[in-house]
Amino acid sequence: MRVLIADDERNIRETLKRIFLLEGIEAVTAPDGIAARDLLAEERFDVAILDLKMPGMSGQEVLDWTVSEGVLVPVVMISAHGEIPDAVQALKSGARDFLEKPLDTELLLQKIRALVEEERRKQVWEANRRIEPKEYLLIGKHPKIEEIRTLVRKLGSTDSTVLITGETGTGKEIVARQIHAASPRKEEPFIGVNIGALPQTLIESELFGHEKGAFTGADSRTIGLFELAGAGTLFLDEIGEMPLPLQVKLLRVLQDRKIRRIGGNRDIPIRARILSATNRNLEERVRQGEFREDLFYRLNVIRIDIPPLRERKSDIPLISEYLLGRICKRLNVGLKRLNSQSLEKLHSYEYPGNVRELENILERAVILSEGGEILPHHIELKESNMKAGSNENPLAGSYRLEAMERVVIEQALQKYGGNRTKTAEVLGISRRALQYKIKKYGLSNAQAVDRWTRQR
Repeated sequence: MRVLIADDERNIRETLKRIFLLEGIEAVTAPDGIAARDLLAEERFDVAILDLKMPGMSGQEVLDWTVSEGVLVPVVMISAHGEIPDAVQALKSGARDFLEKPLDTELLLQKIRALVEEERRKQVWEANRRIEPKEYLLIGKHPKIEEIRTLVRKLGSTDSTVLITGETGTGKEIVARQIHAASPRKEEPFIGVNIGALPQTLIESELFGHEKGAFTGADSRTIGLFELAGAGTLFLDEIGEMPLPLQVKLLRVLQDRKIRRIGGNRDIPIRARILSATNRNLEERVRQGEFREDLFYRLNVIRIDIPPLRERKSDIPLISEYLLGRICKRLNVGLKRLNSQSLEKLHSYEYPGNVRELENILERAVILSEGGEILPHHIELKESNMKAGSNENPLAGSYRLEAMERVVIEQALQKYGGNRTKTAEVLGISRRALQYKIKKYGLSNAQAVDRWTRQR
């Protein structure tokens, strides 16, 4: 934390600076308003403490300057007893708080820490708002998806704890975000954290925060996600990966709605709603002693189970259309569509990676396709995950095109002596697309083509 102290009384400046340094807070001082303004123009501060009456430029004038110049720093005004009406005016024009002299330094510390934490929460929310898509849609008309939509609408007006279950890639975070968007908390931050992606040694610090000196390397206080979420929503993804010792702490948070930072000595109330998700069978983990039964029941107040894509293949056309629109926009290419044979091929797949895998498949197809239509040979699927019976005849349906394509490419490569540039030009495709197809069919060079031709 970095604080600017502006006061024309040297004793106040130096006393506050010493107190702040003992608390691990970096303090910079200014003897008047002009010096304070210049420092704010050139350097970054988490909080500015301004004396209301200073020579050259008053605290009020410095405050007005920060507002007009767009300097985003919270201001705490300090004033003598007779200046309180002026301090009230400063609050109306943008100051975040004010204290009367002689100063209660403990109260001042509390106020600036609260301001810094509030600003950090706002920064998290603003960052999320700017970088994330504005909509998180659960696409489909399958009856199970319609049931989830109905339940999301009902949950929006409650603060119930929700456990979202489903395989990887089914859209658990999308459901969590929809619950947040349907709630009165929608203007507050949504903060998601993947427990499984964090090293076990960092999970507690990430969630609960820590005080300076709490452990080796803790050079400053860090605010955890429970606090950063403010009155918003904290989404704990892959909750089944949480270590047992931390499960005890999470249970206490859910019961008491309080946390304690690592190395701290006081409880901090939290306001965030807790949503969690897992792709693991928590009931089985409870039986195996890997997940606390009491925590499971606390998390499992309301449960939403998202079906895998293979159980709702009727939604593939709708999901694909939505994903293609998003992919083409991101890649800055014209909108592309799937023909009937391509959709037939997509229906033949089992999607172990669910919607996320479908999106990856479609992105590859968009890159490989030349025109506005995605053909079956642009869609690359793992044969081991094809639906049983779908490839009994390799020349049937959409696979006929792939077989024909392989023959055409090998004949063109043979005719032009393995010259890929000339072959691509004759076939009317890009050299990059040709290289991909040569690799796909194992035709790495003209000699390989000759060998493959003789084997036929």
